[in-house]
Amino acid sequence: MLIRRHNGFDIKASEITPEAIYQDRRRFLQTASQLALGSLFLPLDEVLAAPEKYNYANIPGIKPNPRYQDKDLKKIITSPEDFSSYNNFYEFGMDKDDPKDNSKKFKTKPWTIKVHGLVSKPADYQLEDFLKPYELEDRIYRFRCVEAWSMVVPWVGVPLHRILSRAQPTSAAKYVLFKTLQDPDQFPMQKTKILTWPYQEGLRLDEAMHDLTLLTVGAYGKVLPNQNGAPLRLIVPWKYGYKSIKSIVSIELVSAQPKTAWEMSAPDEYPFYSNVNPEVPHPRWSQKTERVLGSGFFKAKQKTLMYNGYADAVASMYSKFDNKKLY
Repeated sequence: MLIRRHNGFDIKASEITPEAIYQDRRRFLQTASQLALGSLFLPLDEVLAAPEKYNYANIPGIKPNPRYQDKDLKKIITSPEDFSSYNNFYEFGMDKDDPKDNSKKFKTKPWTIKVHGLVSKPADYQLEDFLKPYELEDRIYRFRCVEAWSMVVPWVGVPLHRILSRAQPTSAAKYVLFKTLQDPDQFPMQKTKILTWPYQEGLRLDEAMHDLTLLTVGAYGKVLPNQNGAPLRLIVPWKYGYKSIKSIVSIELVSAQPKTAWEMSAPDEYPFYSNVNPEVPHPRWSQKTERVLGSGFFKAKQKTLMYNGYADAVASMYSKFDNKKLY
């Protein structure tokens, strides 16, 4: 398998999920080493051949990524158990364990994705056809939730810019609007009014075209569990987690800045850009520190990094903006 390294977004092991998650939750290990985390390409046909009931079963034909066994790397990656059992997915419920409990019968096959709007080549795709031209990449990203917890996950997906380039955005396209499946029979909370349904999220076009922005179909070298946004979700690692829309069925290129689900619900708390900025407090809590998922409630917090640690790669996109308005 081909390993490719990405520069500009290395992660300090001392700042993220410790080895204690894997071995002993009472211990809090620290290391000062810095890792250059790369990408592993996965054959698409083997990913799509995965069984209907995922449950973190290995993708057929895929050998475990040997990099996950690296002593230093294992210290920082969040455990699959924590990753799959502590989620925000409001279509399945408002508590962190609701998605895992309520998504077991969620059907992700067949799955249609509509790419449309201000593009020269709009199309409706089945998931298999949508991803077929690409090899999937295994990228390890820090993930920061607005509720002041963080984790590090090896995501499997395709850089969004490749999908958008195939659709050929027109010169009028300035933003990308994403929408989640609308299906109250499968998403019980869509029968309520806690949010405006279907859930929708947006990016500026240059954000969407950035190489770090990933359309994700798996994690840990395996297919995404239902509670984590199967079969297709977005990962934008320098933004707060609620920008990572799950179970995507629509990608639309638009000319005006779209309203997002949380922006419509609580604009003072969840504005459009939502970049990680420790200097701007959320109205109900500070953003200066975060707690690594799995480290335990009484463990020491760590400092939140500007742009979630990806400032070198993304800060230039916002050089003309007031960062306090970008949170």
